[in-house]
Amino acid sequence: MAEKRKAGGGLARPVTPSPELAAIVGPNPLPRSEVVSKVWAHIKANNLQNPQNKREILADDKLQKVFGTDRCTMFEMNKHLSKHLS
Repeated sequence: MAEKRKAGGGLARPVTPSPELAAIVGPNPLPRSEVVSKVWAHIKANNLQNPQNKREILADDKLQKVFGTDRCTMFEMNKHLSKHLS
């Protein structure tokens, strides 16, 4: 019989944000899915999507510290976030 996978891996495993990312999502460990949700909430609350291309994020000062650039696509966002999670 195949072994069951243990819960709590991948997106559900709590991760600790870097100080730069903590400025957006808070300092406490939380699942990666919650990190992404909070970053999107920040993007939407501050109207940071390019109106001509909704897939592009126009980073504010806080997001520039995380992304390392003034704009990125929603597909590149997870790559940038991974560098700030442990």
